[in-house]
Amino acid sequence: MLNAITDVLSRFTAMHYLVIAVNLLLMSLARPLILKTGGKLTERQIDFRVNMLRVLNLAILATVCYNAIYSGGERGQGFAIKLISILVVLYLAYLASNIASYMMRRRYGKTNKSNEGIQVSDTYHSRMLTLVVSTFIAIVALIAVIRIAGYSSLLEAGGVIGFVGVFLALTQQAWAPDIISGLVLLNSDMLSEGDMIELGDSNPILARVFKTKIFHTVLIDIVNNHRIMVSNSKLREQTIHSLSKFASAKGLRERLSFKIGYDTSTDDVKDLFNEAFEKIANDANNDIDESHPLEIRVLETGDHAVEWGIFYYIKNVSGIIAVRQRLLEEILETSHQKGISLSTPQTHVVTTLSDAQITHA
Repeated sequence: MLNAITDVLSRFTAMHYLVIAVNLLLMSLARPLILKTGGKLTERQIDFRVNMLRVLNLAILATVCYNAIYSGGERGQGFAIKLISILVVLYLAYLASNIASYMMRRRYGKTNKSNEGIQVSDTYHSRMLTLVVSTFIAIVALIAVIRIAGYSSLLEAGGVIGFVGVFLALTQQAWAPDIISGLVLLNSDMLSEGDMIELGDSNPILARVFKTKIFHTVLIDIVNNHRIMVSNSKLREQTIHSLSKFASAKGLRERLSFKIGYDTSTDDVKDLFNEAFEKIANDANNDIDESHPLEIRVLETGDHAVEWGIFYYIKNVSGIIAVRQRLLEEILETSHQKGISLSTPQTHVVTTLSDAQITHA
C-alpha cells in the first residue's frame, strides 16, 4: 500500500504541485474575491459565484491529478492537458471579467451613501465599458478555447465562431432589448441605485431602486417591504416618477386632497389643516420640512363638495409613507375635534316609491 502511494506521488512533478497549490489557494480566497469585486450582491448571488469559481478549481485539480497519474499513452495525456488548459482559460476569463467590472465600477461608478454604508453603483459609462471589456475577454477566451481544442484551420475555427454567432443572433430578442434599455435608463440618470420612484400611472408602486443590472432592475416595494424584479425593457415602457430628482432646491413636494362639504367655511378648513400640520412640524422625529409653510389650495368645486389640496415638503424621501400616514391621522383626529366631516357629502337624495304609492298612482 505504501509503495503504491509512493509510486503515485512520484509521478507528480514540480509543475503539478505548483498548479495544485495555486488552485487550493484560489479556492480558499474565492469568497473574499467575490465580495471585493462583485459589488452589492445578495447572499444567494455571492454563493453562486463562489461555487462557480470553486467548481472550476476542482475541475482543474481533478484534471491535473488525472494527468499526473495517468500513464496510458500520449493520447490520454494530450486530452488531459487540453482539458486543463481549457478550464484554466475559462477560470481566468471569469475572474478577469469580475475584476474588470470592479475596476470600471470603482473608476466610473457613482458613490452613494445609505443606511448600509457607502455603496458604489453602476453608471452608463461604467456599464458600457464593462460590457466592452467583458465582450473582449469572452472573444479572446473563445478563440483560445478553439485553438486549444485543436481547431487550428481557418475553416474549422470559423465554423465554431459562426455557430456561436448564429446562436446569439437567434436569441437576441431575449437579451438585446434588456441590455440596451438598461444602458438607456442609466444614461438618463433616472434610476440611480437608492433613488425613490413611483412606477406606473394606474395603481402606482412606490419603490426604492436596489440594483440596476444588465438584464433587469431590482426594486424594493416600500409599502409591502419586498423585492420586485422588472426586466429593463418592460421598465422602460412604464411611466417612472423619480422622487429623488427634485425640480427645485426646496425638495420633494407632496400633495394630499380632501373633499369637504360647502357648509364648512374656508377659514375653518384652513385652521383644520394648519393645526394638524403644526402638531407634526413641532415634533423633532419627523421628516416634514417645517421651513416651508403648508400650502392650502382649492383644487375643484364639485356638485357635492369642495376638493381641497394641501402641499408640503419633506426632508427625507425615504420617509414619504410615514409622513403621509401620520399627517392623515392628525388631520382625521383634528377634524373630529372641530366637528368637520371629511366624508364627501351626498347632496342628491334618491327616493323610491313604495308599493302603496305605486298602487295609488
